[in-house]
Amino acid sequence: MQLHQIKAKDNQKRKRVGRGGKRGTFSGRGVKGQKARAGTGTKPIIREVIKKYPKLRGYKTPQGKKVEVVNLRDLEKVFKSGDEISPTTLLEKGLVKREKGRVPEVKILGQGKIKKAFNIKGCLASKKAKELIEKAGGSLKE
Repeated sequence: MQLHQIKAKDNQKRKRVGRGGKRGTFSGRGVKGQKARAGTGTKPIIREVIKKYPKLRGYKTPQGKKVEVVNLRDLEKVFKSGDEISPTTLLEKGLVKREKGRVPEVKILGQGKIKKAFNIKGCLASKKAKELIEKAGGSLKE
């Protein structure tokens, strides 16, 4: 490039379109549509995606843990009288599954009848289940 090939920059300002004047009703903006209106340029897409993200399916705020449920009739079938029952022993016997690689929180419900005395530790229990366990001679420690 040489000196005689350089062009001077135009000092004219960009035409501000749509301000009335001698250009008629549409002022050089065409007819209707998004580009013809004031202040409605195209929006940044990334911002919209970020704002919508919490509403997408599958997005959850961390809430309480999931509780695995075991009924008394299942305990009656699998365990012997006097056995100690905890979430880890229930995992070993296959009555509950791991929750994201961890031992889950377990709740015992009162469906079924029991005659065996169980010692239950580290499990939640419903009122009915508590009554039936204590009637059978077992104990419950949460």
